[in-house]
Amino acid sequence: MKVSAFASVRYIAYTWFNAWGWRKRPRVLYENRSDRSNSQGSFILRMKNYSTTVPARLDDDEDDKNKSQPSIQVDKHLFEARTVLITGPVTQDMARDVCARLLALAQVSNDPITVIVSSPGGHVESGDMIHDTIKFIAPEVRILGMGWVASAGALIYVSVPKDKRFCTPNTRFLLHQPSGGAGGMATDIEIQAKEIIKMRDRLNKIFADATGQPIERIEKDTDRDYWMSPEEGIEYGLVGKIVTSVDELG
Repeated sequence: MKVSAFASVRYIAYTWFNAWGWRKRPRVLYENRSDRSNSQGSFILRMKNYSTTVPARLDDDEDDKNKSQPSIQVDKHLFEARTVLITGPVTQDMARDVCARLLALAQVSNDPITVIVSSPGGHVESGDMIHDTIKFIAPEVRILGMGWVASAGALIYVSVPKDKRFCTPNTRFLLHQPSGGAGGMATDIEIQAKEIIKMRDRLNKIFADATGQPIERIEKDTDRDYWMSPEEGIEYGLVGKIVTSVDELG
């Protein structure tokens, strides 16, 4: 009788363990037999990879699907109109995109290209890249300033001759000297400071050549933020013409 009771208890415990204990254990998929020695670690690693990478890719793909179609249509019409937009901060990514579009348009034909600029400025060297590319390509480029044309945005704006520089009536212009932080060892700080001074002198010469102002006037004006309205920009030699219609671009 005692043996029978013990057997019954053992059977119930075994049945319960199978029903509730083992079923909660995750099934581990082994890449090979050697993985069995560390099955729990293998499971955690694979689950971690699955939970962090797969949903991220799916979300990104979904976002791309939602954004790609309208973007393709807009880019197509802008390309056919031979128009390039430069809006927002000037960055390396922006410079790459803008220069790629300019070079592609130049490859298609030598018809004029319209560049619309509305930017608070940004990375000087990225502005240099766009500035130099506009001068480098064969097609004539005309630039239309809108919103605000500031700092590195102004550097891009003066990449074309004065008679090809247009703006709308509500545009604001800002010229100033470059700024940046310097850190590290004293010698490195000194080197960076000298480079910023060289950059300032180079930019002042570019704006002096573009506006016809003496270099001394540019140095004085850009020592602090120097804002201009469209009318003041024309008087300064920065702006060629204020336009209110696309027909006035010529």
